[in-house]
Amino acid sequence: MLQPNDIYALLPLIIIGGAAVLGMLLTAITRNHRLLFILSLLSLATAAWSLVPLQRLVPYNIYPLLTFDPLSIWGLLLLLGAAFCVLLLSYDYFAEREERKEEYYLLFLLATLGGMVLVVSEHFASLFLGLETLTISLYAMIAYLRKREPSDEAGLKYLIMAAASSAFLLFGIALIYASCGEMGFAGIGTWLQQQEEMDVLTGLGFGMVLVGLGFKLALVPFHMWTPDVYQGAPAPVAAFVASLSKGSVVMVLLHLLHDVPLLNYKLFVQLLSWMAILSMVTGNLLALQQRNIKRLLAYSSIAHLGYLLVALLISNNTGQEAVLFYLLGYTITIITAFGVIGLVSPADKDADHIADYRGLAWNRPWLGILLALAMLSLAGIPLTAGFIGKFYVVTAGVSAGKWPLLGTLVVTSVIGLFYYLRVINTLFKTTEARERLPQQTPFTATFCLVLLAVLLVGLGLYPTGMIEWIKMSMP
Repeated sequence: MLQPNDIYALLPLIIIGGAAVLGMLLTAITRNHRLLFILSLLSLATAAWSLVPLQRLVPYNIYPLLTFDPLSIWGLLLLLGAAFCVLLLSYDYFAEREERKEEYYLLFLLATLGGMVLVVSEHFASLFLGLETLTISLYAMIAYLRKREPSDEAGLKYLIMAAASSAFLLFGIALIYASCGEMGFAGIGTWLQQQEEMDVLTGLGFGMVLVGLGFKLALVPFHMWTPDVYQGAPAPVAAFVASLSKGSVVMVLLHLLHDVPLLNYKLFVQLLSWMAILSMVTGNLLALQQRNIKRLLAYSSIAHLGYLLVALLISNNTGQEAVLFYLLGYTITIITAFGVIGLVSPADKDADHIADYRGLAWNRPWLGILLALAMLSLAGIPLTAGFIGKFYVVTAGVSAGKWPLLGTLVVTSVIGLFYYLRVINTLFKTTEARERLPQQTPFTATFCLVLLAVLLVGLGLYPTGMIEWIKMSMP
């Protein structure tokens, strides 16, 4: 039976879920793009505001499914902040497109709700429900522009691959439950600590769970869907997939590894290490061959999740802090990059070829500089959040003696410089002004990108405040 404090803790989730239901009712009465946009923005802002007083209640558990601790609060704030920015970028993007817009906001809120459930999960049942709520909403969001063949193709591919990964995840959970009789993370962790060694059935179950989560994070060798989905999805949806979708899975993986001592088992450490190495190498090498900027960012995201996995493999506070800071920096950066892509794109298709950005820094200086700034942050150049995040990961790796992983990280980062600088070089090539570029930048998108740019540079110049906040969020 729910207690009054349970309702208080669940309030952020109730607000987002209630806004989705209210949006459905409003859409049934009248179709109004602006009304649904304002409702969605207000619900995200209200949910974020409700987290501030919730900090006095934490740590708080809604047994056995959900936990609200400082780490969960930090993850929810990151998720809602990223959703707020993506929503600002979505309004004018979809206003110029041919499809009806209202259903997009309903799907957006439901996907955000699924991600929030993932962030606060401490049980495989809530993990699976949150993941499916997120994933099923993304099927339709990716294929939302139905008159575009690449969008339909991307949605279908994501549907097939996500369904397969969910099957692996569900079967792995079943094997774990059959072996230890527990589905809560803490209960499974306690049971494992009482065993001399992990039995085959439990090991196979966790292996299948890692396969399922590896698909969601696009880690090698479960990355094949990523470039096609990024290319076919509308630019704001690609930003959502790259930031909120992957960020929520990283947060639940942090909770899982904190409660279940998988990193005490050599086999799992080796498995995750090889996934990290292959992701860093494959992502960067394949990105070198791309002439499509959305596919380049897709392969880049595979490499960045490999970098992030290096920090996840370090089972101390420094490693967890590196994960959170890197995730924050990457989220800000990737939303900035896709935000510029959405603004530059004409109504009939996304500007996804690198050649489309030739001379952008001269024709629309602030957009060109923003995209260049995002590329520099992804490359890990100093004075950006990306540099601090990567430096944090390297510091954590040195303290844990992860030399093979760090060596791969350094070498592949140097390789990555080439294709990031190639994009920047294209931005500054002289060319005649392009008529297809928008003459005015919408206020909502301008506000969002300026805010992201300030955070991108601010965290690169003065990361101390954020690092202290992250340290206070450690479980």
